[in-house]
Amino acid sequence: MKSRRLDVKKRYSEEQIIGFLKEVDAGLPMKELCWRHGFSEASFYP
Repeated sequence: MKSRRLDVKKRYSEEQIIGFLKEVDAGLPMKELCWRHGFSEASFYP
């Protein structure tokens, strides 16, 4: 797994953030992930 950071700690649990990262690893486009879960692409960065 690549080193990434998702800066939404205050709003989501650690388990949810891990789930988001797994969705991206499975091929979900970043734009779609952000839209589905209601955070901006700027919150996610490598």
